[in-house]
Parts: sequence; structure tokens; C-alpha cells
Amino acid sequence: MRNVTLEKLFTHPIAQKYLGRSGIAHAITVAEKAYIIANSYKVDPDLAAKAGLLHDIGHYKWYRNGEWDYESYKENDIHAIKGAARAHKLLIRSGENPQSAKTIALAILLHTDSYLPDGELQLNPLQLVVSLADEADEEPSGAHHYRTIDQFSALERIQRLDSLIDKPQQSNQEKTS
Repeated sequence: MRNVTLEKLFTHPIAQKYLGRSGIAHAITVAEKAYIIANSYKVDPDLAAKAGLLHDIGHYKWYRNGEWDYESYKENDIHAIKGAARAHKLLIRSGENPQSAKTIALAILLHTDSYLPDGELQLNPLQLVVSLADEADEEPSGAHHYRTIDQFSALERIQRLDSLIDKPQQSNQEKTS
């Protein structure tokens, strides 16, 4: 049995506040894509989906003269750093296994190299899954952060993903009983 579900994370007031800044539709889509990609990389789908959901929880909205300034964002943003810390705190407070919380936070920290000096990151499989899932949902000029979804549909998708994650665990528990 998982310690923390996606629904528990998603409905937490802190997650609602910060996911709203970065785009709930994007966060859910990345969680879904991370779940799908996880199998190919032999990654725990629960960890992948959680990291996918929370990957942009550290976003700050960069505005100039009341309008989104994508260039300022690209030049100054460190959302992965802030997001890793924020997600770790949320996961621990929600009851996540501390080692899993750290693993998820590190995947969030390394889901993008936009804030790092030039060079190549050596990503572990979970970190790669989250990065690929995020890239798969990107749109030009950050438009993916502005897609909308109503709260009912968002929660429905989160619950469906929780159900998919729980199915293999239920089968494994039945085999060991």
C-alpha cells in the first residue's frame, strides 16, 4: 500500500496554490506521461507520477508591465530548485516515506537543466522519465503552463491515475497472501 496517493497530494492546499501557478493541466499531463514512460525505464510508476505532478511546483510567474515575460523566465528562473524543496516538504508532511520523498525531490530538481551552466547532466532513470514526460508536453513560449482544466476533470484524472498505480500493487499483494 502506498503511503501517499496522488489525490492526497493534489488536494493539499499547498499543492493547489502552487500547481495553479504553473498550470494544473500541464502537471496532470506530465504525471500521466511519466506513469506511462516509467515502465520502459523500469521505474516505480508511483514515484514517477508524483514527481511528474509536482515537477513545476516551484514556479514563479515572471511578469513585466502586467504581461508574462517568457524571456525573463528563461533567463532568471530557478523553479526546479524551489520546487524540489517545496515538494519534499509537502511529501514529508503528507506522510511519504522519507527516502521516496528525497528521490522524488531529486527528480524534480533535475527535470530541467535550464538553470544550470552548460553541460550534460547524468540523470538516473526516474530523473530521465520526469524530464522526458515534461518535454513531451512542452509548447512554444511556455504555453503549456496556461492550458486550463476544471477542478472536477482534474480530480477525476488524478483518481484514475491513482487507480492505475494501485492495480499492480494489489495484484502483488494477492500473490504474496
